[in-house]
Amino acid sequence: MGLPGDKKQDSLAFDKSNTDEWHEENINVKVRYKHLHSDRSQQPDSSIHIFHRRKFLQPWMTDLGNYGSPARNLMFTPENRFGPTLGYTAMDIYHMQPDSLKFYNSTVPYSVFSFNLGSKLEQKLEILHTQNIKPNWNFSFEYNRLSSEGFFLLQRNVHDAGNITTNYQSVNQRYKLKAGLIYNKSIQDENGGIANEDQLTNEDFNERSTMDINYANAVSEGGSFVPRSLITNAVRDYHIVVQHGYSWGKTDSLYNDDSTKVSIKYTPRFGISHHFRHSNKQYTFKDMRPDSLRYSPFFTQSFAGDGSDSVFTRQKQNTFDNTVLLNGFLGKTEKQLQFSAGAGIRVDNFSTRFLVAAQFYNITSNYLTGQLRKEAMQQGEWFYNVHAKFYLTGAAAGNSLLQAKAGKELSDWAIAEAGLQQTINNPSYNYTTYINQYDTIAGSFGKESVTQAHISFRSSKYALDITARNYLVSNYLYMNQNQLPDQYATAFNITQLSLQKAFRWKGIVLDNELLYQQVPISAPVNIPMIMGRHQLSYEGYIFRHALQVATGVQMRYHSPYETAAYSPLFHRYYYSNAYLLSNDPSWAFFFNFKIKRFRSYLMLDQLQQLFGDRKNLINAPGYPAQNVMIRFGFNWTLLR
Repeated sequence: MGLPGDKKQDSLAFDKSNTDEWHEENINVKVRYKHLHSDRSQQPDSSIHIFHRRKFLQPWMTDLGNYGSPARNLMFTPENRFGPTLGYTAMDIYHMQPDSLKFYNSTVPYSVFSFNLGSKLEQKLEILHTQNIKPNWNFSFEYNRLSSEGFFLLQRNVHDAGNITTNYQSVNQRYKLKAGLIYNKSIQDENGGIANEDQLTNEDFNERSTMDINYANAVSEGGSFVPRSLITNAVRDYHIVVQHGYSWGKTDSLYNDDSTKVSIKYTPRFGISHHFRHSNKQYTFKDMRPDSLRYSPFFTQSFAGDGSDSVFTRQKQNTFDNTVLLNGFLGKTEKQLQFSAGAGIRVDNFSTRFLVAAQFYNITSNYLTGQLRKEAMQQGEWFYNVHAKFYLTGAAAGNSLLQAKAGKELSDWAIAEAGLQQTINNPSYNYTTYINQYDTIAGSFGKESVTQAHISFRSSKYALDITARNYLVSNYLYMNQNQLPDQYATAFNITQLSLQKAFRWKGIVLDNELLYQQVPISAPVNIPMIMGRHQLSYEGYIFRHALQVATGVQMRYHSPYETAAYSPLFHRYYYSNAYLLSNDPSWAFFFNFKIKRFRSYLMLDQLQQLFGDRKNLINAPGYPAQNVMIRFGFNWTLLR
């Protein structure tokens, strides 16, 4: 065993890269990435089977009928909150999140440019670039922009999201650093929904922007003729993430066959790490020309008709979170069992500003955390993960998170997994405090408990994915029919069974997705019992294998159910039993193709509107889906 400075190695090509594991694998792989809490490398997706589908609405999300509008999941999923939170999750699906950051490692500069265009100025732009500054140090930059005017009046939305990440590992592999910066901003113009659904079948309103809307107030933007609503909801947040640590262990130098190259193999045994997060989330509601009738369910106030009055609220959460962990490692590098335990301190500052005054609320919390983890780095291995976190002090004292899952990769054809999770958590800040200059809504609620158990089986060989899941929820927090925070104390169960199976015959592919949900009788949730999506396509190569194509039709549907409604004033969906939603299936035609590293699609969406009563599908009361529309997009990967 030698060192880089030894004379014996002066003529050797000492490899200071953290890409050693690639040398004996597929040399065509140029870029890989890992997530914040995982050591398993993954490759970017380059398939075209579902390339035409909207990125943010998979698999069962629905919006307000304009891409980028507030969204909710038709597959029951409790709000993902633990610890003190602000709330306002309707735009989270469009935002970059710290736990979904990708930390790259690339042997060449790698760039991806994506652009999508749809009717009514629907546009989505994505830019990604990553490269290794040194063999052991990578940085990446990503920017996304989504905007759409929509078919109906005053429903424009704009999203901007970006991140910068860096991934560093010392040459001796003892020190590792992952760090990232995220910025998200979303603005939604509110029109209150259409005033009369009967106009959807009236030929006088074939141009949907002429239909009556509930919040018919507008102003031209920048002197142009583009109307903008005077009522807006905006969510902005940024996150700073730093995760780094140092470990001690055993180091070996490995030589190639002719001793012209040496690489390091390091096996950690003990370490210490520090995790830091800072986040700032801000929600703003503005009504620059309020109407007293609009607010009559909540407060009584006469407003001047000259635009001198307004309704305004801004709520913020500012968080600093530090965790120190002691880490241990057992086994060989490629089959290591990792365990960690530590403590953290977290400071949260909440505020509400309502034009004439402000209110502040500060929390300091201490917690204990621990984890036991083994990942399946190779085929045929077991993987398991146990994670626990307990808040000891502060307003969050008693909150807890317990996660456990285990599974096995069955050779190269299937993965079986089972898991259990329980969270006990306080209500979000926006459930307990809402203030504008005319009204105050305050509440006090107990801790919500959510227990989830699941078992799944996935087989790439047989194109099969089966998952059974059960939720047990008590003290459920929700928005009631009066658009006010509420709590349902009675415990209830929701059982889900999902199935995805693709059948292939020569070049014909029938891909089926089904979801069944056992809907509780009296619980205040709005979810359909059955949902499905079926895609029939031809997939293969043409023109002497120069062009790969996937073309066909797609159908999506759900069973009738009492649907949730949307509150523009509080930027949240709320429980409702007043509207039975029964839509026809949604149809679309698509043509996807790929040439080398260039992918593209052309899609005709909402084709069912060409038949029958030509009525738009309804996504929520007062919020129809788009008209028949054309969508086009491409993705171009650049390597040097």
